[in-house]
Amino acid sequence: MKISPIQKALFYSFALCIITINTKAQDRKVTVNQDPKFEQLLNEKRKINASIAVNERYKIQIFSGDTDKAKKALNDCRQNFTDLDGTIVFNTPNYKVWIGNFRTRIEAERNLIEIKKKYETAYIIKPQK
Repeated sequence: MKISPIQKALFYSFALCIITINTKAQDRKVTVNQDPKFEQLLNEKRKINASIAVNERYKIQIFSGDTDKAKKALNDCRQNFTDLDGTIVFNTPNYKVWIGNFRTRIEAERNLIEIKKKYETAYIIKPQK
């Protein structure tokens, strides 16, 4: 008995229909079990990221040089200007001490007047990420 091409096509179509009817997709329910410490870690990261708005804020650079002098300048600055937070940033080949986190240039300039009394070479910067 010879099978015609039309019968083959019908057979394959029928078989394909039967296979697709019995095929099931994934369930929609997904259960995620995570450690509660993970959520705490995410919250801490969100707090840190919220306080670091580098592109939108102005800072005052008070020092650029080697690491030991940068640490000394930062400690000295923290004693003199307790209301301003400071950080050391490494930009090849120097360590730079940045203080403050000012929203506007005017606010940075007002603080720069006081800071220049102690650090004559201080100037305003707007860091890029």
